[in-house]
Amino acid sequence: MAYPSTSLGAAELTATGGDGGDGLKRHFRLGESIIHTVLVACGVLSILTTIGIVIVLGVESWRFFRLPDVTLWEYVTNTVWQPRISEFGMLPLLSATLMTSAIAMLVALPLGLMAAIYLSEYATPRTRATLKPLLELLAGIPTVVYGYFALTFMTPLLRTLLGKDIVEIYNTASAGIVIGILIIPLVASMSEDALRAVPTALREAAYGLGGTRFETATQIVLPAALSGITAAFIVAVARAVGETMVVALAAGAGPKLTANPFVGAETITGHIARISGGDLSYDSIDYKSIFSLALVLFLMTLGLNIVSRWLMRRFRQEYQ
Repeated sequence: MAYPSTSLGAAELTATGGDGGDGLKRHFRLGESIIHTVLVACGVLSILTTIGIVIVLGVESWRFFRLPDVTLWEYVTNTVWQPRISEFGMLPLLSATLMTSAIAMLVALPLGLMAAIYLSEYATPRTRATLKPLLELLAGIPTVVYGYFALTFMTPLLRTLLGKDIVEIYNTASAGIVIGILIIPLVASMSEDALRAVPTALREAAYGLGGTRFETATQIVLPAALSGITAAFIVAVARAVGETMVVALAAGAGPKLTANPFVGAETITGHIARISGGDLSYDSIDYKSIFSLALVLFLMTLGLNIVSRWLMRRFRQEYQ
């Protein structure tokens, strides 16, 4: 079947503003130009801010490691952190940070994923429209409130259940549990978005083959959304590692290398908050040590982001 020609002549192209390749003539719109400029400026500002942070951390950390009493080997292997007496072992602070983050993940990942599966696969549209904003509202509560919640509610609860001789007033267990509660909305919201992005056709095919709703959710939808769920988990880990106020108030104020979650131990962020909040003179050894610890946190977060992007590329599935 032959179709009529739709090509335009030179005069018609000129009249419509085309030159044979660009199509219709673009019209200048002031509002769109302003929005475009603002977005570009925000992007450039964020990049420059990140570069500035990296430069400051790198320069100050370099000055710290150039001190005669500081060696990189001692920094990563020594089990005592007391800068005032030239003891620079970051292992106590790092172990407490990893312990609170691990406890938070044990709380947030299963609960957040179960909440996401319920909202995506079981809840009615009206229920989802009500519960999801309420769940995300938890993320707007100031973290200092969570810190006092850990100190005044979670710690007494653990001491009642396990015994006052086992659980100290300041401990990493209560701080980790409350951090997990704090990041449940993050895990649930991001995971639910990933689950909702799975095409409905996959669910209908599973139901057509006789699958139950639970089987469809766990064996079809969940694997299909694995890349997004993995990204949500890694973002949650980074959020737990960087949490400050909860650990500063509830975990304890003193570097201690221990595997017991029911005793006090200071994390990296808690130590930075405690030291920087006191009478800290500029260019002192304590002042310089803060930047080295901040650089460790930055490298941990950077590593998590790199792993997240790799996993998303590795397990990402595209549907037509």
